[in-house]
Amino acid sequence: MSKKSNGGIKAVLFMLLTGVIIAPFISSCGKTSTKNATSLNIQYEVINLSPALGPVSLYVDYNIYNNYNFFYAAPSGYFNLTSIDTPFQMRSSPNQLTNTGAIQGNILVRNDKLVANCKYTLFITGLKSDNSISDVFLTDTSAPPAIGRAKVRFLNASPQSPGFDIVANGYLDPGFTNLTYKSVSKYIEMPAGNYNFQVFQTGTNTAVIGTLPNVTVQDGHLYTLYSYGLVGHTDSLAFAMGAITNK
Repeated sequence: MSKKSNGGIKAVLFMLLTGVIIAPFISSCGKTSTKNATSLNIQYEVINLSPALGPVSLYVDYNIYNNYNFFYAAPSGYFNLTSIDTPFQMRSSPNQLTNTGAIQGNILVRNDKLVANCKYTLFITGLKSDNSISDVFLTDTSAPPAIGRAKVRFLNASPQSPGFDIVANGYLDPGFTNLTYKSVSKYIEMPAGNYNFQVFQTGTNTAVIGTLPNVTVQDGHLYTLYSYGLVGHTDSLAFAMGAITNK
């Protein structure tokens, strides 16, 4: 074998060996772990508005996130995320899996890119009877309202509902009209104070579908009002309303 060919083989072997040594370092470059996301100050809330599910749990990156059970119509309140590794999964709580009717596997899966210093709310809605379990995922941030005012928005999370008009102390803001199922209004500015909110079917002003009375909105704050349950029912599926403070 000639010295020239022998030298070529050595060069190839050197390049292969170098690649084996360097490759792991190259592949790890640019990977940023998000398992410890505490410093990102991301707050998350889950509101289970699906009456047939029973309590559910949040799984982050395939691991149960906390020991909370998210019960029907009970807002969790914001909690800080310590990991934002996707997927985010909602499943029947582990202690419910032996119950008749519990859903095996994932109820919902999300792969959202979450932003530092933001708040988010995951609303679960829909019915098992018609396979309509789904979600509405909202970012709970907005520009501050003017001094002396607050911002309010409304989510229609009532399955099988008509469009809603929302009346605040007898006034119908154009931004609160014809809110169909799973639609959410923009944040609407209103003077700080005490309000009675009424829900009507779009275009009507006689038969009140539901009322959320004595809601105090404070200067500089953000609020989300929402509906759930079924219009016309008087049982455990009855129409109802709730409110959470976003800021």
